[in-house]
Amino acid sequence: MKNANHFFGSHNGSENFYRHNLSGLIYTDGVKDLAEGCQAYWLIDLIVSHQCQTRVKKEPFQVWDLKRVKENEFSVLATDGNHNKVTSQEISFSDFPYDLATIWLVDGCLMLPSEY
Repeated sequence: MKNANHFFGSHNGSENFYRHNLSGLIYTDGVKDLAEGCQAYWLIDLIVSHQCQTRVKKEPFQVWDLKRVKENEFSVLATDGNHNKVTSQEISFSDFPYDLATIWLVDGCLMLPSEY
C-alpha cells in the first residue's frame, strides 16, 4: 500500500503555520504540502467539519486516518490516539493518489505525525 506519509513525512516541525479560513484551526507546512501535492484540501475541510461535533472537538489529540477501501472509495477514521473511535466517514469517490494518509490534530493544529 502506498502511504502518503512516506512521501510527505520528511517534515519535522514547521517553519510556517496556515490558518483555515472558516474554523481558525492552523496547519503545518507538511499538511499544506500534502494537500497541495494530492489536490486534497478537501481532507483538511473534512477534518474541520467534524469539529462541529462537541464530542469530536473536545478531544485534544486526534488521529485522522484516510484509507482506501477499494478503487476510488475511502474511509476516514478519527481516534483519540489510543485507538478509541471518535468519529468516521465514508467517501464514495476520491482521486486521492495514495492508499493511506494520517494527519494528527493536536490542540488545534493539524500536522503530519513526523512534525509532532
